[in-house]
Amino acid sequence: MWVLVTLFAAACQSMRTAYQKTLSQEQGFLHATMSRSLYGLPLVTLYLLGVWWLLGGVEFPAAGQFLLYGTICAIAQIMATYLMLRVFQSGSFALGTLLAKTEAVLAAVIGIPLLNHSLNGIAWAGIVLGVLGALVMSLKLQNLRHAHKDMSLIAGLGSGLCFAITSVTASLASHSLQGSIITSAGVTLWYVLALQSLLLCGLQIALTKDRLAPVNRSVKLSVKVGVLSSLGSIGWFTGFALVNPALVKTLGQAEILGTLYFSKRRFNERVTAQQWAGGAMILVSVLLVTLATVI
Repeated sequence: MWVLVTLFAAACQSMRTAYQKTLSQEQGFLHATMSRSLYGLPLVTLYLLGVWWLLGGVEFPAAGQFLLYGTICAIAQIMATYLMLRVFQSGSFALGTLLAKTEAVLAAVIGIPLLNHSLNGIAWAGIVLGVLGALVMSLKLQNLRHAHKDMSLIAGLGSGLCFAITSVTASLASHSLQGSIITSAGVTLWYVLALQSLLLCGLQIALTKDRLAPVNRSVKLSVKVGVLSSLGSIGWFTGFALVNPALVKTLGQAEILGTLYFSKRRFNERVTAQQWAGGAMILVSVLLVTLATVI
């Protein structure tokens, strides 16, 4: 099941990224980030009510623990997105982006002591190969020569670390609840989106001096971003609750293959042999991670 929900999440994220890029150009980074949570919250609320009714509710035996992990998850995801913006602004998009892909390895390293998850050799091989595939796809040798002076080096690694913290704390928050693991993941996602909406809407209102700023700017596009983001997040958070987040993140890199396809088919962009080679490595890594869970 986790394979299906992860692939679904990756597909939704690929489409959401395109809309979010346009939204950030029209209304700025803050609104584009806020729309993911505020405009996605209604759909997640309906989803949570549905799984609560179908699969049963949850109990909060360790409410303080849930609030702690959920809050860290929400803030880490905001920071990860902010650092990715710094990567985009740095002028070295490729290097920063591939460094953010280290989240799969970082999630494995963080998750082993915190989640008591172990990984076999095949899983580790898949994770490392996936990161190397992202590197081959994105890296240009000229970027390496000035890496020590490049802000995207720090921002990219920071983004990868924050995304890894997001996935691990989402899993910890879900497992601190008692009841259906699917419902627990839904509760965690709802809390994270609600807290992010509160924080980001408050910040946008304070900066713009406009109380209606979160709900009266590019509404149609914001709704598209919110809906796709919420659908993707349902998949991600469910996957984090079901298996080791490192496996979910590695499988989720199949999103890059979709990006390659749309770059060539929809935007008529040239895909180099190096990018195809990196994509093939990612595809093999996805197969290895999937295989590791059934052995």
